[in-house]
Amino acid sequence: MWEILSDPRLWQYLSIPVVAALIGLVTNWLAIKMTFYPIEFIGKRPWLGWQGIIPSKARKMATISVDATLSRLGTVEEIFQEINPRLLAEYLVEALDPRLEEYVDEVMLIEHPTLWENMPAMARAMIVQRVRDSLPARVNAMVADISANIDELLDLQELVIDQLGKDKALLNRVFEECGDREFRFIIKSGLYFGFGFGLIQMAAWYFFQPWWILPLFGLMVGWGTNWLALNIIFRPLKPIKVGPFIIQGLFLKRQPEVAAAFCHIVTHEVLTVGNIVRAMLDGENGDWARSLIRKHIKPLVDETTLFPKPFTQVALGARGFADIKTQLGELAIDLAREIFDDPAFEQGRARAIEKVMRERMEKLPSPEFQDLLRPCFQEDENKLILIGAAMGYLAGLAQLVLVFGEQFWN
Repeated sequence: MWEILSDPRLWQYLSIPVVAALIGLVTNWLAIKMTFYPIEFIGKRPWLGWQGIIPSKARKMATISVDATLSRLGTVEEIFQEINPRLLAEYLVEALDPRLEEYVDEVMLIEHPTLWENMPAMARAMIVQRVRDSLPARVNAMVADISANIDELLDLQELVIDQLGKDKALLNRVFEECGDREFRFIIKSGLYFGFGFGLIQMAAWYFFQPWWILPLFGLMVGWGTNWLALNIIFRPLKPIKVGPFIIQGLFLKRQPEVAAAFCHIVTHEVLTVGNIVRAMLDGENGDWARSLIRKHIKPLVDETTLFPKPFTQVALGARGFADIKTQLGELAIDLAREIFDDPAFEQGRARAIEKVMRERMEKLPSPEFQDLLRPCFQEDENKLILIGAAMGYLAGLAQLVLVFGEQFWN
């Protein structure tokens, strides 16, 4: 027995499945890391270097995933109603009210400083108060107008694609958090599948020992472990009952968990009220959105001037009167871009949107649901498998030289 255990050939053979398991583990780990990192290209373009597959094609990846899922999770009208236009209007009024005096001062001092500075303090206070009294009605009308036209003013899918396409780290997080368990399985499975391949490799090497057998099996381990892991994650699409067991792709089994992770990130970090408002103002139909704001803000000048409109126009001049309206409209637009970045308000609205989206995502058919994560593997999937195969080949070659070299070359 001791002679058998002390025979170096025994340990050489036993090292084959161990090395194969390590090859599987390392190649799968590397495949996952190369999918996400580095976020920016490292090396010399175009061929000498690497950038994570997802960051390198961020907009394309975001487009594939968003097109496959977001359109089924809620229309732009439904999302806007969950934000609640009434609460939106109330928040706007509350945010604007403390700044009204500052804004009126700013506009008048820019356009007509002498008139404003010489006006009695009581008169200026009355103008500000009349603005304050008229503000709620004007804001409510503006929000109602936007709500009625929201489908034309906002492209929801373009908003999400644009945000994720620009923020590569956030896009990585979407995929990493949604597929966290699957990625860990891929890495661990490389160890198990690699060991299984290694047992076959060991038996083959015992009976058949041309120099190329170990590099070839190393290549097969690097390729096969990745291929097997990916298929176990996504196949079969629908549950299949085999005796007491139900077999289904690992990712598809976790639909409720994945829906929770995806919807939380999208609603709390992408579909925020601030991002939605800025997308309306700066998007394809931004001119229309800005004109709606001006349309409802400009009448404040007519309604809240202390003196009758004809008298004010004489005092300020027709052009000066129009300039004040324009300035107020532009101030309102600038404010709209910034005012909604309030964590407390955004959190409340995000939770409302998240609830609706999550319920719908949990009910998506499996073929549609898998499209959320599948793109991050499909894009350049063959390239990753080939890299794994190449690493496996080199590891097998190293094993041939370092472990069996003396025996083989002699």
